[in-house]
Amino acid sequence: MADFSWQAELAARPADFPLLLDSQRRWNADEIVAELLNLRERLAGSRVVGVLADNSPAWIIADLACQDAGRVHLPLPAFFHGEQLRNALEQAGADTVLTDQPERIGALDLGFAITGRWQGLTWMRRVVEPVELPPGTAKISFTSGSTGAPKGVCLSRDGLLDTARAVHERLADLPLERHLAVLPLALLLENVAGVYAPLLRGMPVHLPPLAELGWAGRQGFDPATLDRKVRESGAGSVILVPELLKAWCAFLAFSGSRPQDSLRFVAVGGARVAPGLLADARALGIPAYQGYGLTEGGSVLAINRPGDDGEGVGRPLAHAELAIVDGELSVRTRAFLGYTGQAAASGGAFATGDLASVDGNGHLHLQGRRKNLLITSFGRNVSPEWVEAALLAQPQIVQAVVAGDGQPALSAIVVGLPGLPETALGEAIARANASLPEYAQVAHFIASPAFTPANGLATGNGRPRRQAVIDHHHAALAALHSAKESPMSFYDTLKFETAAARAHLLSAPIISECLQGRASRDSYLAFLAQAYHHVRHTTPLLMTLGGRLPERLAWMRAGVAEYIEEEIGHEEWILNDIAAAGGDAEAVRHSRPELPAELMVAYAYDLINRGNPAGFFGMVFVLEGTSVDLALTAADRIQTALGLPDSAFSYLRSHGTLDQEHTQHLANILDLMTPADQAEVLHAAKVFFKLYGDIFHALPVEVATCS
Repeated sequence: MADFSWQAELAARPADFPLLLDSQRRWNADEIVAELLNLRERLAGSRVVGVLADNSPAWIIADLACQDAGRVHLPLPAFFHGEQLRNALEQAGADTVLTDQPERIGALDLGFAITGRWQGLTWMRRVVEPVELPPGTAKISFTSGSTGAPKGVCLSRDGLLDTARAVHERLADLPLERHLAVLPLALLLENVAGVYAPLLRGMPVHLPPLAELGWAGRQGFDPATLDRKVRESGAGSVILVPELLKAWCAFLAFSGSRPQDSLRFVAVGGARVAPGLLADARALGIPAYQGYGLTEGGSVLAINRPGDDGEGVGRPLAHAELAIVDGELSVRTRAFLGYTGQAAASGGAFATGDLASVDGNGHLHLQGRRKNLLITSFGRNVSPEWVEAALLAQPQIVQAVVAGDGQPALSAIVVGLPGLPETALGEAIARANASLPEYAQVAHFIASPAFTPANGLATGNGRPRRQAVIDHHHAALAALHSAKESPMSFYDTLKFETAAARAHLLSAPIISECLQGRASRDSYLAFLAQAYHHVRHTTPLLMTLGGRLPERLAWMRAGVAEYIEEEIGHEEWILNDIAAAGGDAEAVRHSRPELPAELMVAYAYDLINRGNPAGFFGMVFVLEGTSVDLALTAADRIQTALGLPDSAFSYLRSHGTLDQEHTQHLANILDLMTPADQAEVLHAAKVFFKLYGDIFHALPVEVATCS
């Protein structure tokens, strides 16, 4: 490929064919070729060119021009903080920078001065002694920033083109017409597989600014914006990291929409992908396929695709020589030349640190990082990435890090959806555990605030810094591990055994809408109406219970009497809330309940009168537990969204507080029961979760409209 040039490659395309596009302009092949010639002259005095800029056609043209001019290109991730930028520029010996953020470069005080403008970017230059780089270095790609001073990987042009050609050949028969670049171009994956490969194919690449794709800095990522841009661009392919795919899936599931037909291939990489996430994506119409690569390999090394799909990370691409040595993946490509500041690589194979295997179909499977491998005190080897993938497959869990080396059981540090009760996190972990063997299940968890670059617990692209997270939670983990195992109370057993049944209730769309502050006034009034119809039976049910308790349960009567005293008249609170929220309280008083509420009340009376009255405490557990988990948070979110007065939330707020006080009282009653009565409570609790959940599932979901 010694005679390869992007100028010649693109000149062979139809002159008026648009190859690079953003929201403002279409760059035809002849315009790109002309600009490459222009830049080649302007780069004559440069050695190493840093580019710190948002995604755009100009970014790509600068990249291609550096290759054609024999200059070293240094992509600078915008998510790097100042010291990381300084480290990259100094390690590479950069003497030129093209940027849309000149103030950040100037603030580093490295001697860069503004010398001109080009396509919206500022030229900055300095005089600096060159640093020694491996011969043939065309690009220096700094890793994602898991440390304060990430290392620069020196890559050859021929090796990068090998990767791009291999990706192009693997996907050549797919009917792709346009690629949408979603990831930052400073990430090698998007740079090589998302731009070089489509250009070699002659396929246009759409390069909008990252904000137009849903990237919102520290505020996170907006999947609705991504979905809209995919539709507007008519994209046939995109590349995503797992978190973006997960967010997009959640949006599609909520909105009920599906991607447009032009989307034929979505590559997912950058971190382990849970099989369940891929299955969910495809069920929603996203043609998602997992791949694998690493910077030292020149980006993509293996990929799944339609017609050649598997549970692993795909079949190796033609340019890469892969081998498994003592369980660890070894790779040889022409891309890797060495690291900045270190002796050049020998050109031989290098160990990736990834534990891997190859199946009978020739597909690569990864088991995690060798350095992260946990060995429990029972001698079982566990890859934390495996367990983390199972946790992240749960929609309620946003981030997760698993620990437990040398311990009898695993612990997880998890970040849940905003506003999610801790009990709901526990239930999500229980569902993840169901997919894992006993030795790999999570026994303890710590609920944590989000891992972000700002708090030092995540890299710039959002990947958790494993050791930093574990060190940050060291005291809490130590307390978990040092705590003596004690028998679970029956109340705790009840929570654990009903996790799956509780999930039915929590999956009701109305609950998600309320917790996200999007429920309408009509939805809130509908909830209060059904709450009235079952709460008005609480006191009669308790009175009936007191009269039906057998002598062996006579000790409960005093507790039942206390419940009656506290519960009398609560249905009137609900009617007052309805009136304060603008509803017709008297109409609700004289209405009939919807069928789910009527069935739940009927089952409660039947249980007391015909079954074991002790089972009624299963209903108490369900209603009070749900109130403790959700009532106060839901009240705050609904009030904020609808602007209703405090007087419209007396039921939710009083019960959220009151039921917290009742919880310990209920736990004491349950622990005093015989095993036979406890079994009745467990059965009844599962039934009531289904019946109470049906009430919520039947409520209308109407999103609030802010005026």
